[in-house]
Amino acid sequence: MAIDTKLPYEKDYVSNYSARLNEPEWMKSLRLQGLELVDTLPMPKPDKTNISKWNFKDYKHDAEGKAIQSLEELPNEIKVLLDLDNKNQNLFIQRNQSVAYQSLSSELKAKGVIFTDIFSAMNEHSDLVQRYFMKDAVSVDENRLTALHTALMNGGVFVYVPKNVVIEDPLQAIFWQEDLEVASFNHVIVVAEENSSLTYVENYISHNKTENAVANIVTEVIAHDNANVSFGAVDNFASGTTVYVNRRGVAYRDATIDWALGQMNDGNTVSENITHLIGDNSVSHAKTVTVGRGEQTQNFTAKIVHFGRNSEGYILQHGVMKDSASSVFNGIGKIEHGATKSNAEQESRVLMLSKNARGDANPILLIDEDDVTAGHAASVGRVDPLQIFYLMSRGISRFEAERLIIHGFLAPVVNEIPIKAVRDQLTQVIEGKVH
Repeated sequence: MAIDTKLPYEKDYVSNYSARLNEPEWMKSLRLQGLELVDTLPMPKPDKTNISKWNFKDYKHDAEGKAIQSLEELPNEIKVLLDLDNKNQNLFIQRNQSVAYQSLSSELKAKGVIFTDIFSAMNEHSDLVQRYFMKDAVSVDENRLTALHTALMNGGVFVYVPKNVVIEDPLQAIFWQEDLEVASFNHVIVVAEENSSLTYVENYISHNKTENAVANIVTEVIAHDNANVSFGAVDNFASGTTVYVNRRGVAYRDATIDWALGQMNDGNTVSENITHLIGDNSVSHAKTVTVGRGEQTQNFTAKIVHFGRNSEGYILQHGVMKDSASSVFNGIGKIEHGATKSNAEQESRVLMLSKNARGDANPILLIDEDDVTAGHAASVGRVDPLQIFYLMSRGISRFEAERLIIHGFLAPVVNEIPIKAVRDQLTQVIEGKVH
């Protein structure tokens, strides 16, 4: 299927859009390169999921959003994501495709930390952004959707932590799609220089239950030698949004990238979370939790590729399916030749709550080195009736028993979200979905 996304967004539109944002010439050229590649590249081919009839063409590209002067102006659905008592929180809010609010402590600014929207970063730190944009983690010509993302990128953030800077408090970004038909082509770059450390958490929220829209999101996380990045996310796009999210990480010597991803979308979703452990002693934990409902189809791939010696990769994926929802979980641990003493471990488990729900867990180990450790576990099944019986024998209703089992099943990932307000919100979303 040829996806008709090139029109009405042709070369003149892309050039004018780039000029309107006052982008550097390198970004304009990259956009036009992506546009030229759109019709020449194949679509992503997620294992066991046919996306040929998914909506990737029906959306509006650009919509401005109003700025706010105070967090009190936000609706309650956004406020619940925030620590309103913390007056010094480091926060970025994008409303549609405009910056609605941003704050960064004077202390972090003085240390050279950058936390701003992607377009301001391109204007103010052009060489730095160019160094990382679609370079180490994701390429423009990877597939049709990455090329389209490059051409139509319309939002996102740039985070840069200089050498030896340790950020204690989390950086939080909220992407609020208020316009029901606007697409999210957000690009997020997180760079941690040598010996630095940070926690970054993002939330996506929309309300288009019937209107069609698209989310085409690319994230690049770069952890240099001995850096530590903790990345948390809760994606909560409404059922009208078709989601393609591509989160990539590159970890160098002694570096760590930890992912804690809550995939709470109600629409069809393809999610790729891939980390390359380039350096010796590099580490990554990739944790994903999801709840599927209705008629939605989801495909999740968590992949950790070991290049460095003594590198460690751990994948944990837990999903709950109800109604007629279906999900495929692909866990891939790949140890390249030369990555001696490495360890690749993974666990994927799917719990189905109804007879029409479907789940598939695919553990894959690709080992090209002898002196390594690797293991996997996968399970797909219904709620254990013995657990239900035990809880009901203690005076708990069947509904409450199932609820407790589900929350316990998802807790290993939920508890890893580093901001309490976001963790609580994820718990509330799960609660709403399992009812």
